[in-house]
Amino acid sequence: MNTLRNRVQLIGNLGNDPEIINLEDGKKIAKFSIATNETYKNAQGDKIENTYWHNLIAWNKTAEIVEKYLLKGKEIAIEGKLTNRSYETEEGETKYVTEVLVNEILMLGR
Repeated sequence: MNTLRNRVQLIGNLGNDPEIINLEDGKKIAKFSIATNETYKNAQGDKIENTYWHNLIAWNKTAEIVEKYLLKGKEIAIEGKLTNRSYETEEGETKYVTEVLVNEILMLGR
């Protein structure tokens, strides 16, 4: 059961072109987001569609694949794990961010 802990699988479309960051030590980070959709009918029979946005982070070889092949609108499937971090704004306010650390990417669609 340990392999099932903190495992995320999502299929969605990129909201923007990925942001690629090259670090001084030669490592590479890709930051991007995908939208997933949920559709259901409410009690009145109306079709309701919700869109959820997920922040994704990819490192090194995975970031190179993201940089080379992914663009806004592309449909992908990812597998990864949830991570949390915090940072302090210039005003001294602490912000918290939840992201998916991507281990695998599968390009779908066109």
